[in-house]
Amino acid sequence: MYRKFSTILFFLSIMLWLAAVALPLTGAQDANVDVYGRTLPADAAPYEQQTWRAICDSSRTETSLSSVVSVYQRICGDTNLFDLFSDPLVNLDENLNLIPGAAESWAPSEDGLSWTFKLRPGQVWSDGTPLTAADYVASYRFMVDPANAYDFVWMWQGTILNWSEAVAGEVSPEEVGLEAVDDLTLKISTNGPRPYLPGTVYFWPPLQAKALAEHGPNYVIDPALSVSSGPFMLKEFEAGSSLVLEANPSYKGFRPPYLRQMIGIYGDQLNGSFLAFQNHEIDKISYVHISPADFEVVAADPVLSANYRPNFGDFRTDYLFFDTFTAPFDNLQVRQAFAKALDRESIVENVIGSQFGLPAYSFLAPGFPASDGEGVLKQYQNYDCESAKALLAEGGYPDGAGFPELELKLRGETEARASWWVASAASISECLNVNITVNNMEFAAFMEGILARPTTIQFGAVSYGMDYLDPSNMLGVWVSTGRHSWRNDEFDRLVNEANVMVGDPAARLQMYKDAERILVEDVGGVFLVHRIQGDLFQPYVAGECFRPDAQGVGAYHWGNDWCLGSFYITNEVANFETYRGQ
Repeated sequence: MYRKFSTILFFLSIMLWLAAVALPLTGAQDANVDVYGRTLPADAAPYEQQTWRAICDSSRTETSLSSVVSVYQRICGDTNLFDLFSDPLVNLDENLNLIPGAAESWAPSEDGLSWTFKLRPGQVWSDGTPLTAADYVASYRFMVDPANAYDFVWMWQGTILNWSEAVAGEVSPEEVGLEAVDDLTLKISTNGPRPYLPGTVYFWPPLQAKALAEHGPNYVIDPALSVSSGPFMLKEFEAGSSLVLEANPSYKGFRPPYLRQMIGIYGDQLNGSFLAFQNHEIDKISYVHISPADFEVVAADPVLSANYRPNFGDFRTDYLFFDTFTAPFDNLQVRQAFAKALDRESIVENVIGSQFGLPAYSFLAPGFPASDGEGVLKQYQNYDCESAKALLAEGGYPDGAGFPELELKLRGETEARASWWVASAASISECLNVNITVNNMEFAAFMEGILARPTTIQFGAVSYGMDYLDPSNMLGVWVSTGRHSWRNDEFDRLVNEANVMVGDPAARLQMYKDAERILVEDVGGVFLVHRIQGDLFQPYVAGECFRPDAQGVGAYHWGNDWCLGSFYITNEVANFETYRGQ
């Protein structure tokens, strides 16, 4: 009896010991929650390791973490670290459909002359101030005010009521068609029906009206003043050195993050990104920082290749453009000669890399609404050196005789990207017997030159990708009020009429198709490549961002900022030496 009782006590003590050991383990698992009290996914690493790090470009001139202040000079502009202190009105899903952002719904007026956005109730800034429609009104008024020299002000030219007039200083920013009807209702009035208006507000998470009035736009980059109604808050910022964002515990929006922290470290983004990725110092790199030689390494490595995720991105096209208002490019035959002298097939195959692009014979990339899916437009700009020579001769320059020396100006391109245009200049020069030098300008100086009237860029190269999924955006840069010094009245008519057309989407798309044919045939630009974009992720990065789209492509698609909240670091990170252990 005594032995049996002793045995029972022994087993009881073992069970109590196991329970005592199990309790901390269970508690640790239960404690793996984020700042919103949500339990992390079952395969997630401990919350302490839920960090994200990226390289910021130390060579860039940067001014703000908000697109309301600057688009072209955003801090850490090639990463996911900007525009996280508030939410845009709308967002995009993986199929590029508009989905709710800070606005839970939106609708046009019966006459089509305005759109009303209803904000989600309960959204709040980190200082306790409610997020209201007044914050959006103040932000748009800041952008349109010519005193602020906003670098993306053209976005709503001819779209939002009185926008163009305010930009020109003819009316005050307060007269632009933006109204806070009440705290949760924003009304945007337009210059006629604008069916695409909701897509144009995808960017531009707002500034806080209160902080903007009290401290000016630079409150965003001062940790002592910065406030956030977005998924992250600014913890540290030292210009040119480091950036640290922390999850915002008061966030009430549509993309609460599993990530605890996002970190930016400054360095040689172009030449150092792939090595840093290989050393697990950063968690993602864009295709623009993967050289053809690097891509060979990726393709040969089963882990790297499995985690490279190609996608259409923003349907970006790289192209040459002209000042068509002055000689020699006021001559259509000269422009046609240049188009047919560009051996884009060879350049894509041997310089760019076929994994990074498709030869372009038109502006709108495959898959974009109204694009030339049948290849009808190829005839106008396909490579044909003999035809190019004949066209140049007809234009008054037989075998290049008397043709002026040209300078091809670039927009602050990387060395790898500049090589595309060096090859393009060489192709045209060799075919037409003309002299072309290449000048890779500083970014801001290039943009100032391209937008000047008259332009100071006679011959240039640039890329353009969509800001919203509608031909009014892409083709809008070619209308006579856009960025390029090319004018075609019929093109303008088609685009402007299509922009306001409602009720017949097929006819509207056909008008855009007809307009692009004019652009290609009249050689407003010479089109080089439609980019194939992509991102390389560490194998321990997971989330809903990778769910397949309607075409079965599982990638972090352009515009899918909703899914930033779904990113998390899996427990597979324990198999690697990463910056988290340093």
